[in-house]
Amino acid sequence: MTRFVFAALLAAGTSLPALAHDIKSPVDDAVPPAFDIVVSSATTDGRLATFMMELAGEAGSQKPEAVGQLKGAKVAAYVWPTGLDPAVAGFAAGSGILALAVTAHPDFDDTPLFDENGDGDPANDGANWHSHWVVLAEDTACGAGLKVRDVSPGVDMLPATAPMLPLALDSPGMSPLFDGKRVAITVPVADGETVSFDAVTSELTVNETGQAPLLCVTGVYDVASGDLSQPGVIMRKE
Repeated sequence: MTRFVFAALLAAGTSLPALAHDIKSPVDDAVPPAFDIVVSSATTDGRLATFMMELAGEAGSQKPEAVGQLKGAKVAAYVWPTGLDPAVAGFAAGSGILALAVTAHPDFDDTPLFDENGDGDPANDGANWHSHWVVLAEDTACGAGLKVRDVSPGVDMLPATAPMLPLALDSPGMSPLFDGKRVAITVPVADGETVSFDAVTSELTVNETGQAPLLCVTGVYDVASGDLSQPGVIMRKE
């Protein structure tokens, strides 16, 4: 799959009746097992929401190779596009598709408030898996048709924990959990029950020019629904 269908994301970005829960996806031998989605789910207790992916192989076992600079740097990502409004995470309302992402990228660190590897330096942790809220937007200049939305820090609305990059990206510090073939992340989300979601594994690339679009989705490994229709529903924990 080389391009996202942005119209499908827009159509799916709404709350849905609680008619579905997990999204099941067939194993695809053409996809690296660490990024081959088998099932994804999301649950809430009314205050916290937990998103999960199960992969065909070991979750988190494959990361990008370092290129030695920011321009052209690669990002590996487990992503849950949602029907939540970006305002839920502190971005401008209606500004795009709010997605939760677990990423790793050895060439830069975008979590300046957190020391993921515990070595006393919060600026050298990009290669470790960490979490972001991002706002996705359409851009035909990107290989897969989507980008992390470009913004102007200090002008556009950003969350308090945003790293103040020119991207609609927040680094709130929630730790992803890897357990064999599963990756999960728990985030504070009020009123998330019945909201739609999907699951995607992808590669992003920092623009070689350093200009917008700065961070493009350049490759898609797998989409749980197959078409980004967001058939998953965040369900109340029983």
